[in-house]
Amino acid sequence: MATSLVWVAGCATYSPLPLGEGQGAKDVSQLSANTADMPLPALRTHRFDLSHGMDVTDVAILAVANSPDLKVLRDQLGVARAQAFAAGLLPDPQLSINQEYLSHPVPGYTTSSAYGISEDITSLLTRSTRKAAAKSQADQVNLDLLWEEWQTIAQARLLFNQVVSLREQQQELAAEEAALKPVDGFVRKALQDGNLTYDAASAGLNAYADASKRLSDGTVQMHQAEHDLRVLLGLAPDAPLDLIGKPFLTSPTPEQVDAALASLPERRPDLLALQAGYKAQEATLRGAIRAQFPALTFGVDRQSDNSGVLSHGINIGITLPLFDRNRGNIAIENATRQQLKDDYEGRVLTTRNDIRQLMLDQDTLAKQRDQSQAQSKRLDDARHAAEAAWQKGLIDWPTYLSIRANALSADMDYIAARDQLSQQAIALEALLGSTDLQPSSASTSKP
Repeated sequence: MATSLVWVAGCATYSPLPLGEGQGAKDVSQLSANTADMPLPALRTHRFDLSHGMDVTDVAILAVANSPDLKVLRDQLGVARAQAFAAGLLPDPQLSINQEYLSHPVPGYTTSSAYGISEDITSLLTRSTRKAAAKSQADQVNLDLLWEEWQTIAQARLLFNQVVSLREQQQELAAEEAALKPVDGFVRKALQDGNLTYDAASAGLNAYADASKRLSDGTVQMHQAEHDLRVLLGLAPDAPLDLIGKPFLTSPTPEQVDAALASLPERRPDLLALQAGYKAQEATLRGAIRAQFPALTFGVDRQSDNSGVLSHGINIGITLPLFDRNRGNIAIENATRQQLKDDYEGRVLTTRNDIRQLMLDQDTLAKQRDQSQAQSKRLDDARHAAEAAWQKGLIDWPTYLSIRANALSADMDYIAARDQLSQQAIALEALLGSTDLQPSSASTSKP
């Protein structure tokens, strides 16, 4: 009776878990984040304060803490740990009870019975390899989760960059549309009065229409980027996005890159995850080799025949290794191990080449950004001068439109060059994963 009570007390019980409505947070103030749990030192030491808006590091922190995709991956880690727990449990013994009743009463004879208990010995022999494989698989899932957190940080930085840049472009295009509207009216009136032909007026008519179209196209792109960022942060569709500061930027020295590359296999989560997966496969292969030996069960029993004679003995069950001998599974596990080995070595080689390419491009992109910025400033000055001259009637409208178009193109080129350099910096930091590479103060400082 006591044994039964202990058994019942140890049983699992059911409790309901209702589905949510998926509304998302109405404001970032409803989101929570613990910087101590962040996967990178730059995030753990950041002054997390949303009272003045979100900078690029704030967005990365919130994304790691609240991304719906990361929540699902954390749930998968819980499943993997439960599987590792299950793999370490001992197999339950099997109890057998048998009774044979006489069809007709016979003097001197009684009901026969047999009682036995047995255990799967083969399962006990392979338990250690199953447990080791399951633990390594759980480690792999944990490292894959960490790698996805790194990727989420990079994605948050990229989306921050896109939203900020698209908003900046929208301001440029809105100002351009407003500035071109009077010119458009002037050209249309001149056309209506017969002072211009349609051929001569086409440039003026197209300038305003083109600015309006670019503004509309940019608005759609901005809405998409804002949508993606809200989804990443777990925000409701109408939640405001108060973004401040500059995009993420880092400029590691060649010495820093060489040091990071030297220790890359010991630090980067995806490479560590592949190592854990390889370790799990090694254990699985050892288990398959052990399983080639005959499957064995062992038990003891006690019997009573119809005449009342009692006996007891042992039961041994063994599989004859004549045909299978687990050769198929051993071949599969060997091939899988080779595949994992080649996958790991290929990933390391690709990563090293990608990092070298990004380093080679970094100086070129930085020069391109500086040149675009200088050209944008020069043409901005020309645009202001042309606007003043146009208002005073000192230049004609085709010249004025040409100067404005060149200035707008230079502004867009500068934003694009700056974004490309920032994207390269984000990719480089994500590939290196170096704790020594901190973002520049300009990218994280708050006003």
